[in-house]
Amino acid sequence: MKKNLTKGSPVKLIVLFAIPLLLGNFFQQTYNAVDLFIVGRTLGPHALAAVGCTGSVLFFVIGFIHASSAGFAIVTAQRFGAQDEAGIRKSFCTTIICGALIGGLMTLFGVVYTEDILKLLRTPPEIFQDAYRYLIVIMAGIYVSVLFNVLSSTILALGNSKTPLFFLSIACVLNIFLDYLFIFNFKWGVAGAAYATVFAQLLSGLFCLLYVLRKLQFLIPRKEDWRLSLQDIWESLRIGLPMGFQANIIALGCIIVQMRLNEFGPLAVAAFSASNKIDLLAIMPMMSFGIAMGTYVGQNYGAGKIMRIREGVRQCSILSLSVSLVVAAANIFFGHHIVKLFIGGNEPEIVEMSRMYLSINASLYWVLSLLFVYRYTLQGLGRSFVPTVAGIMELIMRVLAVELLAVPLGFGGVSLASPLAWIGAAIPLIGAYYIVIHKLRKCERPLPHIEEAAPEIPAAYPSATAPLE
Repeated sequence: MKKNLTKGSPVKLIVLFAIPLLLGNFFQQTYNAVDLFIVGRTLGPHALAAVGCTGSVLFFVIGFIHASSAGFAIVTAQRFGAQDEAGIRKSFCTTIICGALIGGLMTLFGVVYTEDILKLLRTPPEIFQDAYRYLIVIMAGIYVSVLFNVLSSTILALGNSKTPLFFLSIACVLNIFLDYLFIFNFKWGVAGAAYATVFAQLLSGLFCLLYVLRKLQFLIPRKEDWRLSLQDIWESLRIGLPMGFQANIIALGCIIVQMRLNEFGPLAVAAFSASNKIDLLAIMPMMSFGIAMGTYVGQNYGAGKIMRIREGVRQCSILSLSVSLVVAAANIFFGHHIVKLFIGGNEPEIVEMSRMYLSINASLYWVLSLLFVYRYTLQGLGRSFVPTVAGIMELIMRVLAVELLAVPLGFGGVSLASPLAWIGAAIPLIGAYYIVIHKLRKCERPLPHIEEAAPEIPAAYPSATAPLE
């Protein structure tokens, strides 16, 4: 199953594509949220903090895998928009090779340096061992994440957002069952939650592989498709690696925030961990619209439809802004009540810190909604330089927030780190988009009968690998 996003109403296509993404992202976040819920309610606040304090490290590692895989798949989306079937297979071969190499390096890095990383983060002694037990299992299962992200990103690039959702939903249900089995029956503690996550994601990855083999046979590489030129490899790496590094830069800022947060003690870590999961669930709609724009823009750029890209960005921005206001209100008024589900018992200090964190973040969701739209649009255009700069801005703003505001404002200063980072990143992204789209409009010319035939992209039209001038 594949979907051409170069024809039809832009906003309708984006919404229909984004809804399965939203549900899929919800299930993805549910993996960790369920871990926190079960661990917090059964093993106590300290165990909750132990699992929660690994979030920034996992964001660094898993985030790189997810973002780089999505970047490799942008080339596939562009080839699909240009109706270049041989190019689609070659880009898939490149994605497989690059994913395998990245997975090996990340696994080695994670397993060898887990203990050192937790020490660097100043993890409180009372939660150190549980944090290590949880993190080492996840790190050892990195290849599971690579398998799923490589295949699901390729499926998404072909306009199919429903299939990965279906597989994730199955894995989520299995994850909940395994959490209870490993923690309650096997008495594995926080490590049991980690094993449940790895096994559940392995299942979703295998389902994706089976789907590709049976339903997307045109993707299966032929012998000649593995004969990749340096240009083929560079085209994917030029987009994928910067997107991975963007995620790393953002994650590095989160790690610095986590280091400062750990100094406030286990209760602050527990409050941040629980409220952060609620925060992540709240921003899923905006993120899903952004991811949808990446595929939408990639396909339309491959087809040479610049005006259609502009219209899609305009409509998606209005939609995402509207949704951001609704979820912001929900988090400000009700978010801290949901935190009580994670901690159980009477923990008023944790609840109050969570209320502060969620209110501060929600007040600037509207900025984040635009950030997602313009970041993924630029990435869909193959422009990776400015999104990388925006990631650096996020890092700088987060560091400034925790270093300058944590002491005078305490937990509230740490909570300001993300909103300030969003502002710093949104400014260059929005400016760069209008510069790029203005230049592309000058080069655009109609591509007649693109749906009936498979013409080459005109020589006068900018290459998908053209740098941002």
